[in-house]
Parts: sequence; C-alpha cells; structure tokens
Amino acid sequence: MSIQELYNLFCAHPGIITDTRKLMSGSIYWALKGERFDGNDFVQQAIGAGAEFAITDRTEHIGVSEKIIVVEDTLKTLQDLANFHVKQLNIPILAITGTNGKTTTKELTAACLSKKYKVGFTQGNLNNHIGVPLTILSFTKETQIGVVEMGANHQFEIDALCRIAEPGFGLITNIGTAHIEGFGSQEIILKTKTELYRFIHHYGGILFQNADDRVLVQNTGDSVERHSYSQQSGIGLTGTILAENPYTELRILFPIGGKHIDIKTKLIGKYNAYNCLAAATVANYFGVSAEDIKVAIETYTPSNNRSQLHKTEHNTIILDAYNANPTSMSAALETLGGILFSKKAAILGDMLELGEISEIEHEKIFKKALHLNLNALFTVGEIFHKISKNHNVLSFKTTADLTDYLKKHTMTDHLILLKASRGIGLESVVNVL
Repeated sequence: MSIQELYNLFCAHPGIITDTRKLMSGSIYWALKGERFDGNDFVQQAIGAGAEFAITDRTEHIGVSEKIIVVEDTLKTLQDLANFHVKQLNIPILAITGTNGKTTTKELTAACLSKKYKVGFTQGNLNNHIGVPLTILSFTKETQIGVVEMGANHQFEIDALCRIAEPGFGLITNIGTAHIEGFGSQEIILKTKTELYRFIHHYGGILFQNADDRVLVQNTGDSVERHSYSQQSGIGLTGTILAENPYTELRILFPIGGKHIDIKTKLIGKYNAYNCLAAATVANYFGVSAEDIKVAIETYTPSNNRSQLHKTEHNTIILDAYNANPTSMSAALETLGGILFSKKAAILGDMLELGEISEIEHEKIFKKALHLNLNALFTVGEIFHKISKNHNVLSFKTTADLTDYLKKHTMTDHLILLKASRGIGLESVVNVL
C-alpha cells in the first residue's frame, strides 16, 4: 500500500494508537517493536478491541483480514506518513532541542502561541524517533503552528527527526553534558544538537537563539536569519531577573518600541529565565502581544517532577527529579544556594548515562553541594554512595533505603531539593517528607 493510500485511511480515521490498552473505536492500531514488547503480537487483539485498521510488518498477517495492512517496516512507514502529513498541512513547524530546558521551553512556547493560534505541540516527552511522528500525526487541519520537541542520545538523531518534521524554525536551549554513554564525547553532543542548526541553514529557515550562549552563537551559520534573546548582551529581546523568592520574577524588554512587561512566574531557578525569554521571543516573532505573553507565562505551572514546589505538612520541597545531568544538577544547587531559607537540605541521586566521565562529574557535584553549607545532605545511588563514603553525609544505595531512614528520622521546617535522574525514582521520597 502506498503512502498516499495509507494517508487516505489516516484522514478517515486519524487516531493512531500504539498501545492496545489505549485503543479507541475507529482508530488505527500501529504495531511497533520496543525493547520489552513487540506490538505485532497484539494485532488480532487490536482488531477485536475495535481498531478500524491495524498496521503490521509481520508477513503471516497477509490475507488474514482486510483490516490488517502489512507494510515492510512499521516504524519507517509511520515516519514517512508523518512527513507526508506535515507536507499537506504546510504550517510553520518549530523544532526545539537542547540538553536542558527543552520540555519547559516547549510548553511555555506553546502556551504563549496558543493565545493567538491553534497550536499542536509535543505532549509529555514524546520527542524521539517514535514520539516525533506521533506528535506530527496529532496535528489536524485546524492546527496553525506546530511545536515539536526533539531529543537525542546518539549522533544523527536530530537530523533524522528534522527530515521527518521538516521544521522551518529552530531553537536550541543549550548544549550541556548528558547521555555521554550514548554519544561518546562532548564534541559529538555538540555536533548532534547543532544538526538542527545545519538543517535550518540548509533549507533557509529561521533560528531563535540565546545570544549569551557563546557555544550556540559560534555554531550558527553566518547567513541564517536569527532572532535573539539575552540577559546580558542587550541583543534582541532582553530579560532581567528582578527577584527569586523562590519563584523567578522577570522584566522582559521587547526589541521594537521599547515596551516592557514584568512577569511573576511559577518557575524556580534563574535558568528558567532563559526558557521564558525563548518562549517570549518566538511568540513575539509570530505577533503575540506582550500582554498575552505575560498572561501565558505567569499562568504556566510546571509538572512531571520538573522544578515543582511542594509544601508538605513538615517541609517545602523543590522536586526536580525527572532528569539530571551535570549541567542541570549544578544549576539546581546554585538555585538552592541562592534562596533565603532558615534550614536547607539536598537529596541528590545518581546522574545516569554519563559513561566514562560519570565518577568525575559526580565528584564535582558532590563537592559543590558540600560547599553550600547545607543543614543536611543526602545522596542516593551506587555512584554517589562510592564518592561520599569518606565524608560525613548520609548516603544510601537505593531510594528504598533512604525512604526507610526518613520514615524513622523526621525532617521538619526545611527547604529540600530533590534532584536525580529519572531512573533513581526520587519523587517517591516526597511522601515521607
């Protein structure tokens, strides 16, 4: 079956589902292979559960039912269908990538643009070779702008995602140290993230860029059109941090007309100022008013364990346990250090997928935490446990061990930072704090 024929089916039945547990009547079930499952095993079940069609690449399904369509490779076909769809929509597509802040920037940008447009954007963290095509296929004929988050842990992944989404606009939040295990080196991380810049440059698109980030500026082609934001250089849209209490308050000065707005965000950490400035720059380019940008940013509330402030019966918690790498861990500690609070503590969990540099980077973070003169410091995970064993801190190999300790030793009246890679599961500790 050709892509055009598949597209006709998709237009008639636009709901694409890859998990039989989420099937809706009339949707198309798309069988994909994962690390722990093979969706092809559930094709018959999907049809029985009400799927209008099922797409599979298992030849034994040929001729079984008119509702079962066999293709050569279901993943590639899904990506090809998404690319075909985005060509038919012919709308502005903004791609956002970066080591830290890409999800928050994506959500802030979508919130700002939604004040004027019907926006389609990446839901949650669907930013990989499967998530990007599913995101694009969620866009409808009513969608006016698409905001697509792109993640990577290997070279050439961003380029591949760009060829699916064909963005005319690009934004890299920053390039830090993460997923070294997959990339192999910091140099390859730089090359991979800037694949977005090279794609935009080649096809004559437009970039939104942090003018204060020397690495980003130095890796931009001279001839590419760019719209900048900064806190220092005064280039383009400029932001000034007014306060951190602990939420970040900003003053944004727009490049045309000298208009400014003051924003009281629900975001913790000065690093989020750049995420707000990025979103405001994109929205300003697309004609969203300063007043609407203010409302969108002020009403945005972080979720999914990303810089969330929790007030429990006993303590105030900064929950930032969705992900962690040396760059984000360092920024989180700096934020904690800058907040005025009578008693402060940090619970730090291992940063995963750092490969050969893992122990060195954990040592740097551990020393930084020690220099904050916190009232309490806890570490969780095998790597931090190894590093901290010769110091007077409480260290646990697992989150379960930490939880057991905290149940017996109640903490009160502390501001506590919880920061770790998602695999540590540190968010579960909130219940005992």
